[in-house]
Amino acid sequence: MKKLRKIVVAVLTIAMIAALSGCSGKNDTSADNTEPSSTPEATQAPDADDTTEPAGTETPAEDLSGTITITGSTSVEKPLTAMMDEFMALNPDVTINYTGTGSSAGIADTLAGANDIGASSRELKEEEEVDGLKEVTFAYDGIAVAVNPANPIEDLTMEDLAKIYSGEVTNWNQIGGNDSEIIVVSREGASGTRSAFEELIKLEDAGGLAESATVKEGNGNIQSTVAGNENAIGYVSFSFIDETVKSVNVEGVEGTAENAKSGTYPLSRPFLLVYMEDKATPAVKAFLDFTLSEDGQGFVEEHGGIRVD
Repeated sequence: MKKLRKIVVAVLTIAMIAALSGCSGKNDTSADNTEPSSTPEATQAPDADDTTEPAGTETPAEDLSGTITITGSTSVEKPLTAMMDEFMALNPDVTINYTGTGSSAGIADTLAGANDIGASSRELKEEEEVDGLKEVTFAYDGIAVAVNPANPIEDLTMEDLAKIYSGEVTNWNQIGGNDSEIIVVSREGASGTRSAFEELIKLEDAGGLAESATVKEGNGNIQSTVAGNENAIGYVSFSFIDETVKSVNVEGVEGTAENAKSGTYPLSRPFLLVYMEDKATPAVKAFLDFTLSEDGQGFVEEHGGIRVD
């Protein structure tokens, strides 16, 4: 009996040891796997590069294409063509063709449906303001009248300027200055600034540019010529007025960008782009927006114009 009891106890002891060994093995396995080497696929966070925005959260950029025809003012040519080139580089499926025909012709083309955009370097006339015609002012043009700092003249009228540049007035004493011959300095024939200046002072009505006028190419040459001659007079973009030349008032108004924008300075005008609202394509609208963008306005400034912002 005692022998049987010993056998039972031995069996139970062996069973308990086996059971305890099994529990210990499970605990060790659990400890070894507390931090799995990899996350199960179903719960793994997506890689940043693989993240996709939900549909509809981002509007794709519109692909612009087609041809835009612009006709009109030659005075706007330099800033306008610079903007055209940049816009076409950004939108290679868009072609823009520009022909300088004059402001009136450009506006007439727009009204007749012969172009997409008309370029003008003047305000619209009353008879041109028809229903559906829209305008975008993308720049202002201001022209300073420059004399030598030693010249006592401080103010000139538009009539004075027409008489000086036509040769009717030839001595500064005829308009309150020194008894000295006026040296008239003008721009080359292809200059948009010259066209603008002559148009604004109505030089054609006064007989056109005097044959004795000195013609120089570029704002810089006009500036240096006036700076070097006490009796000279010229016209330049506002940015070329510095301590070497003096800007005279015109009709009592100082030549500043602010006065040019407000229209109070007589030798200023807007640069306009006009179009028929119901015929404007997405490419036309995008280009018009571009002319007012930071990049577009940069081209205006680069070519001597006055920004609209």
